[in-house]
Amino acid sequence: MDQVVILRGAHELRAKAYHLFEAEHEFTCAASDIATWAAIEQAEGMAERMRARTAAGVRVRKVYHASILDDSVAAARLSVLAEAGLGVRLCHTPLSHETIIVDRKIAITAGPPVDGVRNYAIVRTPELVAGLAMLFEATWDSGVDLAEFDGLALDERSREVAQMLGTGLTDEAAARRLGLSLRTYRRRVAELMELLAADSRFQAGLRARDLGVR
Repeated sequence: MDQVVILRGAHELRAKAYHLFEAEHEFTCAASDIATWAAIEQAEGMAERMRARTAAGVRVRKVYHASILDDSVAAARLSVLAEAGLGVRLCHTPLSHETIIVDRKIAITAGPPVDGVRNYAIVRTPELVAGLAMLFEATWDSGVDLAEFDGLALDERSREVAQMLGTGLTDEAAARRLGLSLRTYRRRVAELMELLAADSRFQAGLRARDLGVR
């Protein structure tokens, strides 16, 4: 069996590879928008299909570029996905057009449209699939859950503290630079980590960066 197969256009993808989208354990997707798989994942009945996947024990996670919220239809579809039990996160990290990984055995990637037609790569090479899975996890960890992203607002002081997390300064030095007491600075860091649902300062810094904090 070929380790990498290139398919041209959504019709060929549906005809030759649709069955590969059926996951037994895990289905992950990273994409810049929701348009790539429009011919494969029809919007009608989408919530029911997603609920059926999660009910069957399949862990489904999707991460999108935050600009997707500029499209009201796309934003509504993301809300439907989240309500169906899927993990949905947003980030500002540049993403490829779309990469799907099924059970960490098969990756399906979409290229840019050329004359209105996309090429799709079906990847079975274990090393390549593992590498793509690692990239997905890194992107997922830096993202923010849809509900938190949508309602998250950082005040000016929190943004300043978030900036300090990426400088490598000690707490003492960061507090001095911001004109805060050490106790107040550390309290602010703890509040920021909670707000961003981060398990570490490093993760809080990444998530703050993905929210546009510079």
